[in-house]
Amino acid sequence: MTPVTEVEGRRLALSNLEKVLYPATGFTKGELLHYYATTAGPLLAHLRDRPLSFLRFPDGPEGQLFFAKNPPPGTPEWVETAEVPRSDGPTRQILVQDLASLVWAANLVTEFHTPQWRAGTPGVADRLVLDLDPGPPATIVECCEVALWLRERLARDGIEAYAKTSGSKGMHLLAAVEPTSSDRVTAYAKTLAIEAERALPRVTHRMKRELRPGKVFVDFSQNAAKKTTATPYTLRARPEPTVSAPVTWQEVTACNDPAKLTFRAPDMAARLQDHGDLLAPLFDPAEARPVP
Repeated sequence: MTPVTEVEGRRLALSNLEKVLYPATGFTKGELLHYYATTAGPLLAHLRDRPLSFLRFPDGPEGQLFFAKNPPPGTPEWVETAEVPRSDGPTRQILVQDLASLVWAANLVTEFHTPQWRAGTPGVADRLVLDLDPGPPATIVECCEVALWLRERLARDGIEAYAKTSGSKGMHLLAAVEPTSSDRVTAYAKTLAIEAERALPRVTHRMKRELRPGKVFVDFSQNAAKKTTATPYTLRARPEPTVSAPVTWQEVTACNDPAKLTFRAPDMAARLQDHGDLLAPLFDPAEARPVP
């Protein structure tokens, strides 16, 4: 029998709570739901008003993974949606605006991915993102070197960057920008990636796989209006329940071992207690800067 729980006045049927999703650690679906519920404060802030893309892995990371943008069948009528333009005509996507919607979405077993713009202003970015993706044998340690260079470079344009792990192999840099067309932000991000490639021997700005072994690919394309990035605090479909976790610049500077910047769901309560949301400045209107 599927247990029914009430969240903020909404009745939710939560299924398969004992199911092990991450065999490497025995982490269950019940623990996944608990993680999302206890991280809801900062996570909801980063999800708010951003149309959601789901990467679902209902049988764990070793099972089938599928990416979905449309509201899944059976979506409750109280879950908010927003109209989103697409090349084949407008459609609707989910907005996770409250705890009940978050728990409902988490019950589908999902990574959360969001664009750099908000519902109502599609294609007008309020964030810049740079995705640092290491090509083996490079790791997040090399990403940290690149992140520090990019932080200084952005600062020269008056832009303050904040870092988080991707929860996979790499790292994301985020910055608040004044509302700017996604095309223009993408073009600026590309110039940064090219400059990083010229300055640092281990960087490439090109996506070709054969160029990437041992290098850090600075992916500027996630600023494009149709692209999304793993939302801060989302769990990832990896062998262990790793999290896309905000990190301090001190941690980035000191990283000499990938394990130092690998954070799992059980680590996050203490990190939030110690640091709060390290990405909270992104919500401060005074932080937003013009894109050169």
